[in-house]
Amino acid sequence: MGRGRKNGFKPEEFGERFLAEDFTVIYRQCIKEFRETIALRDFIDLAKSFNKGVKSYRLADATSMPGFKQYIWLDDREEKAINVAFEGNEIQGMYIKPYITYPKSDNQFTKTEFIMPIAEDWFVFWGGKNEFINYHYTYEQQRYAYDLVVLKNGQTYRNQGLRNEDYYAFGKKVVAPAEGKVIRKVDGIADNPLGEMNESNPAGNYIVLEHEPNEYSLLAHFKRGSIGVREGDKVECGQFLGRCGNSGNSSEAHIHFQVMDSPEMDQGISLNIRFKDGLEPIQGDTVHAAVMEKKPQKLDAFDKAEVAFSLSDFFLFIPRLLRQLFK
Repeated sequence: MGRGRKNGFKPEEFGERFLAEDFTVIYRQCIKEFRETIALRDFIDLAKSFNKGVKSYRLADATSMPGFKQYIWLDDREEKAINVAFEGNEIQGMYIKPYITYPKSDNQFTKTEFIMPIAEDWFVFWGGKNEFINYHYTYEQQRYAYDLVVLKNGQTYRNQGLRNEDYYAFGKKVVAPAEGKVIRKVDGIADNPLGEMNESNPAGNYIVLEHEPNEYSLLAHFKRGSIGVREGDKVECGQFLGRCGNSGNSSEAHIHFQVMDSPEMDQGISLNIRFKDGLEPIQGDTVHAAVMEKKPQKLDAFDKAEVAFSLSDFFLFIPRLLRQLFK
């Protein structure tokens, strides 16, 4: 390991270093896979271009994830963003691009008050109001969706994670997030073997609940044969619906939860969820159905993703940090 990486700067200093154009130092502090993906000269050219017109960067968010901590830096106009993932002082990856938000819909909430559709502590793997902490955000149909997993000792699975049953979320209870009526149910799709995904049935086994007029919740990726309600049933908030599985376009056992203005998931618009306690959970939070409190989580190694590299889109995120669980 070279001197620049061993004696490098702290994560909290990244914005200052990037603005000062200490790009060689930054580059040397990146993991080998990153440096093999983009040459130093190309990185410097890209970073200098991105820095044009920027007077300052501020740290907008810092989120603990399994195996790393990610920092989001915004420029003074909040038009550009840099997402940097650190493990210790080593840079695991960077995501550099224009910062796009949707303030109008961000500030409009559902009339219905919801809880998370869970019966114990779960971890928010994707969730929040920007694409760095919630990859759904760029898609209008899923903008305010959540992906929830169960973590224990910083991992989502026991043993080697080779079977669905190894994943802590698999078979866990899924409950109604609010009072409503079951208007759609699918429960015959097999759970995926690990390493496979069912893109032809993206939601897998799922339920759609009708709440207020034009407010419908979608809960996806149930375990096959576990759904205990029928279409037409009325359900109470917190009522058992089924068990978490790994069906559909899912890489491991998790719950996908969103609210939309249509019962058709491919036609509706995602709605910002109003939770009963007034909190707005985001990626990195541990949540509980009863109190929805945020809890600190000690996180260890996590190696789950494949994300493409696109220089033209300023996409410099190393393909071992995050896995897209639902599209």
